[in-house]
Amino acid sequence: MVAKTFFGFEDILAEELRNLGAGNVEKGVRNVSFEGDKGFMYKANLCLRTAVKVLKPIAEFRVMNENDLYRRVQRMNLREFMNVNTTFAINATVTGDLFTHSQYVAFKTKDAIVDKFRKEENVRPNVDTKHPDIRLNVHIQNNWCTVSLDSSGASLHHRGYRTATNIAPINEALAAGLIMLSGWHGQSDFLDPMCGSGTMCIEAAMIACNVPANLNRKEFAFEKWDDWDVDLYELIEAAQLKHIRDFRYKITGYDKAPSAIAKAKENIKNAQLEDFITVKEQNFFETQKEGNDFLQMVFNPPYGERLPVEMEEFYKQIGDTLKTGYPGSHAWLITSNMESLKHVGLRPSRKIKCFNGSLESRLVKYEMYEGSKKGKYQED
Repeated sequence: MVAKTFFGFEDILAEELRNLGAGNVEKGVRNVSFEGDKGFMYKANLCLRTAVKVLKPIAEFRVMNENDLYRRVQRMNLREFMNVNTTFAINATVTGDLFTHSQYVAFKTKDAIVDKFRKEENVRPNVDTKHPDIRLNVHIQNNWCTVSLDSSGASLHHRGYRTATNIAPINEALAAGLIMLSGWHGQSDFLDPMCGSGTMCIEAAMIACNVPANLNRKEFAFEKWDDWDVDLYELIEAAQLKHIRDFRYKITGYDKAPSAIAKAKENIKNAQLEDFITVKEQNFFETQKEGNDFLQMVFNPPYGERLPVEMEEFYKQIGDTLKTGYPGSHAWLITSNMESLKHVGLRPSRKIKCFNGSLESRLVKYEMYEGSKKGKYQED
């Protein structure tokens, strides 16, 4: 099988899969391949935090043009997973010079399937892009084509808890990956100083308490497959719930917008994590660290893409607030605005390349020391 993820998250996803018990784990680019049985496929969809899809390859072949693709799809034993009454949907991704239009590849694959059934049974199966019985994924890299069953359905970042969002909400799987890249697994207090609708805090709490990432999700695509085994799934879910652990630190979110705090509280309630997360209507630039214990911060400040902000001054205020108010903290932030990042006035100890959607970004780390070590960081 293959789990798809974001650029830069391959190592984390591979570690997740090994920890779950996957066999033969191999990293690719934006994906990790692995081996497992049907029960493990269920577990992967339920538990993986940084995956956006879990695919089950059913055919691989070489293609040189669209006619090749049409013929090779028609040679597949389609009746192993569908019949004329099965509704289906197809999505495609292509890289290389031979195929450049993913929608055309999806269209050609659809034609091959319906023409095969029409020729053999004089009836064609129907396409249903919203709620199909099966979803097929076609991936062509140069001239190598892989056709897979999509076991997830909607992207796995749709956890099921987030019913209220702000203008620029962060992807849930991206948020989980950023937190895991920061090295935080529930061993300290946690703060998102610009929490928006609460995604970062919720993902942090789920990691800290070892709550399965997609426990609140309403459905997976495999639930419509002919071999869907509800008893097996319930056994796996029950086994994972036994691994949930308590958490003795504090997770806090700040936002200066009352509407954002209201949405965050609703989402936290949906995730059943009210006991672990506190959100406050507060302007981060008017705050300081509470207590003397170590604090981990991970946040997603505005980039200037969708939220109108005077970026240079805004990022300067981030740096000033960290320097004066948050000694004994590690602050991680993601941004695609490399120019504004210079105005933080602190030297990052780490920079990690990643993507927020299509935006090339950097996850940067600032280590705020107490006492004499403050001098380590001088304004650029």
